[in-house]
Amino acid sequence: MQLTPTGADATTPAAGLASRVFDRLDARLEFNVERPVVLALSGGGDSMALLDLAALWAARRGRRLLAVTVDHGLNPDSGRWNAIAARAAAAVGVEWRGIRWEGPRPSTGLPAAARAARHALIADVAREAGARVMLFAHTSSDVAEADWMRARGSSLGRIRAWAPSPAWPQGRGLMLLRPLLPESRERVRTYLAERGLGWVEDPGNVDPRYARSRARQDLAAVGAVPVPPPQPRAIRGPAPKVSAIGIVQLSRAASARTLATAAVCAGGGSRPPRGERLTRLLVRLAAGEDFTAAMCGARIEALGPRVTLMREAGEFVRFPPTPQVAKAGGRLIWDGRFELATLAAGTRVVAAAGRLAQLSPQDRLSLTRLPAAVRPTLPVLIREGSTAPVLAGRAGDARCLVGERLALALDETTHETGLGDALHGAKPPDPLFSL
Repeated sequence: MQLTPTGADATTPAAGLASRVFDRLDARLEFNVERPVVLALSGGGDSMALLDLAALWAARRGRRLLAVTVDHGLNPDSGRWNAIAARAAAAVGVEWRGIRWEGPRPSTGLPAAARAARHALIADVAREAGARVMLFAHTSSDVAEADWMRARGSSLGRIRAWAPSPAWPQGRGLMLLRPLLPESRERVRTYLAERGLGWVEDPGNVDPRYARSRARQDLAAVGAVPVPPPQPRAIRGPAPKVSAIGIVQLSRAASARTLATAAVCAGGGSRPPRGERLTRLLVRLAAGEDFTAAMCGARIEALGPRVTLMREAGEFVRFPPTPQVAKAGGRLIWDGRFELATLAAGTRVVAAAGRLAQLSPQDRLSLTRLPAAVRPTLPVLIREGSTAPVLAGRAGDARCLVGERLALALDETTHETGLGDALHGAKPPDPLFSL
């Protein structure tokens, strides 16, 4: 069924864009469910166009939209921009929420820090609202600019049409959908003009201090034409296997993307490996070499045909996890790998490293079934008023996030229906250990 903006000529560029975007939304999202879809609304042209398109789609597909605007506090006009975004959302009948980025600003890398904060804040709102998918308004022009920046040393990740939230752990279980990604910024501006819609023009877009602005100006000067981003390449070799405690097994034929993603997930972090480091490991794997290495906080053991990844215990010495204390009835994420719940208030969650001998005989027996290298990397609980550690999986609800995270990152879930309630903590976590 072709959908077009109300009153629009079906042959106009605006109608053509709308039809393509609706098809992309239809291909990924559910119809007629109460759960909202979150939309990142900056007030810029791309996000204003997506707001208009998504609102029309949602009204016809029985979905609720929640537009979220993040005020980074970096421009004196940001309050006015927020008001414009709020009015635009109200005009199309969409709920709106504004959030301000608080806290210290870094002296270097401000754009990257602001981008990370924006993703994290929007993910927090999405999880609180019960959403599973967030819409972002990136276009093929953004892809071209990111390619320009990477060619000059940037570590920006590649922009994909359907991908997990880059915020971790705030974005756990949440997917990003970019329905405008195959379209150029010029096409989007044509849509806005035909629809009579305005937008905010951030002066930072032409500020040469920022690499994104330099990329945009350079590409415009040479008349570069954005091309649609390539589809993700197929994953080589057997699919990864992940145990209940986050041990990942790959084949030596695993692609660079699979190895890098598995290392990030097994290590519990969010920063991808540097290209040269990843390339060296792939060369060693292809050569059939047996070795042990560390990358992204993960221990990588290559032995025979198998490659095993797990958390590297030595990283706890270099970068100890932030101490965490449970609140009554609350959940917490420990080391980016485990979600723990139903803990008594005041319970501390720490690494088993240095405490294995203090565990009960029953807990130590449970651990004998696991590789020695992984035992120190598991969470243990120390109850308030006690010094004796207890294995987290036996003393409280604990769920490993590594398998779910890796599955989403490697495109094993292609539709909103596959993002089950377990990703949002609605189901009781499975026990990590049993005797």
